[in-house]
Amino acid sequence: MPIWDDPLWLAEQLAMVDMISHGRLVSGWVRGTGRESVTHNANPTYNRERWEETHQFIVKTWTTPGPFRWEGKHYQYRYVNPWAVPPQRPHPPIWIPGVASRETVVWTAQHRFPYVMLATLMEPTKQYFQLYHDTAREAGYTSGTQNLGYLFKVHVEETEEKADEVGRKYIRGVTNPFNTGNEGRVRPWIQSLPGITSRDSLRRSAELFGRAAPVGRGGVARDAATRGYEAQVQNLSIISGTPTSVLPKIRHILQELRPGSVFFWDGDGLMDHDDQVRSLRLHGAEVMPATREMGKELGLLSPYEVNDGTGFDQDAWNRVQVAATPH
Repeated sequence: MPIWDDPLWLAEQLAMVDMISHGRLVSGWVRGTGRESVTHNANPTYNRERWEETHQFIVKTWTTPGPFRWEGKHYQYRYVNPWAVPPQRPHPPIWIPGVASRETVVWTAQHRFPYVMLATLMEPTKQYFQLYHDTAREAGYTSGTQNLGYLFKVHVEETEEKADEVGRKYIRGVTNPFNTGNEGRVRPWIQSLPGITSRDSLRRSAELFGRAAPVGRGGVARDAATRGYEAQVQNLSIISGTPTSVLPKIRHILQELRPGSVFFWDGDGLMDHDDQVRSLRLHGAEVMPATREMGKELGLLSPYEVNDGTGFDQDAWNRVQVAATPH
């Protein structure tokens, strides 16, 4: 969100998505990294300030009839009268994805939004989830699985040999101006621009990714999670195999982290279309149904199953779905 110079346009476009989808929008709001700031010529020093102000402005635009005036630090509008508002009330669900920002976890818990950890290592992820729960307690409410989400890499094939062959493609890919080479390592001087991340978050990011330091000799990040396929398989950064072999590993993650929402990261790196389709079919036929059953067994409730005052009105959402269903 910090790269947007006109958050009113963004608010209206998201409202249109909610209208077209009959109230099915789930908006994921990210601060972004130095790469986005470079690409869009945005000052990284104001990244967090613009992110928080954009959030306040969009929520007000979604929930307050116009016209009204907005005079903020980074955005000024003399006349806000949105021509499109989302059908979900009070507004579409807001989920916050992130990696290693303590400040963002605390902010998200204070606002009671679900927080989705993005492919981070197990133990640090547990620590950040606990930070969320502790912050929620300080804010006067009890958080649960509905407040937590986790994204991790899962690729599925009919045989273990094929899964091992294709799974290795996760860490291989064409180079781009932001990478140090063909293994997906990001140039740290572009990823972590001055001012975009606090020193505390940089240190914790190093812990999350197993780095000895954010930047090594020659400016190359020493990232243990990208040193080799076997290392990532061992620490469950990558899960590849047949449905039979991946499901126990998925269950272990669910038991340890207890996220109410899970996201499977697949089809990346050098994987081609056929690789993705084979895995997608097995995910749909075997892995996802079994994962849902695991979630039920472990009592992992999603934000759609718990109306805990986080700004998501399940009853209103259900009414929108009924109204949108053809009869």
